[in-house]
Amino acid sequence: MTFRTRFAPSPTGPLHLGHAYSALLAYDMAQAAGGTFLLRIEDIDQSRARDTWEQQIYDDLQWLGVDWPTPVMRQSDRLPAYDAALDTLWARGLLYPCTCTRADIKQALSAPQEGVAMGPDGIVYPGTCRSAAERSGPRPAEAVLRLDMRAALAELGDEPLSFSETGKMDAGSPVPITETDLTHGVGDIVLARRDMGTSYHLSVVVDDAAQQITHVVRGEDLFDATKIHVPLQRLLDLPTPVYHHHRLIRDETGKRLAKRDDARAIALYRAEGRTPDEVRAMTSL
Repeated sequence: MTFRTRFAPSPTGPLHLGHAYSALLAYDMAQAAGGTFLLRIEDIDQSRARDTWEQQIYDDLQWLGVDWPTPVMRQSDRLPAYDAALDTLWARGLLYPCTCTRADIKQALSAPQEGVAMGPDGIVYPGTCRSAAERSGPRPAEAVLRLDMRAALAELGDEPLSFSETGKMDAGSPVPITETDLTHGVGDIVLARRDMGTSYHLSVVVDDAAQQITHVVRGEDLFDATKIHVPLQRLLDLPTPVYHHHRLIRDETGKRLAKRDDARAIALYRAEGRTPDEVRAMTSL
């Protein structure tokens, strides 16, 4: 199996040291394996994506010494592929429209008999719209669509779900994904948002398959999201890559870096005259 990995930033702000670590680690792993490193621009959130940030991604990575094949895949060009995946799941009765607001969900979970479970996307949806939602006819456009996790599990049958993990989060390989993980720890996750036409979880699964990614290298904060991606891959008859969830780069207080941490932006280090080797040293590569 030829090693193929990717770095998939969103053009919504400057790349910081955490991005540099993830990109360089994936690039180094691909180089060591004689494989391929790809760049993908995850710009489905067009309300926040900016051309200037996208160009800075290219500039920062090239300065770090990273290169990649062109053209670069951009998610904003991939909406038909996401529509096709949603149509497949809708036709099988696995999706339903949801009209709940965040306030509705919090109110539903305030009942004494309800517990508040947290999943990869925050509060696990209590299933308010599941039973009453209309699932026949054409897939509704411009609607929030959720995956009926119980129906999905019933369709998948008894074959166990798992994924191979080689990174810091290695809990034994393969990592099992249980029914309880999915029904109580994930729930009916959103696969299409009204303002995007898709979601991160759907798009990343479809795009990894389209790019023939064999190894996903990403931060350990996305480890639990893999429990969403694997069943989606199975439902859409897509391959499951090997996963490598790496440590996060944190500030002096232990908080992981975010795009608002401009003081650690790669562009600032460039402007200060730092070198790519110094950035590697900062991330302990």
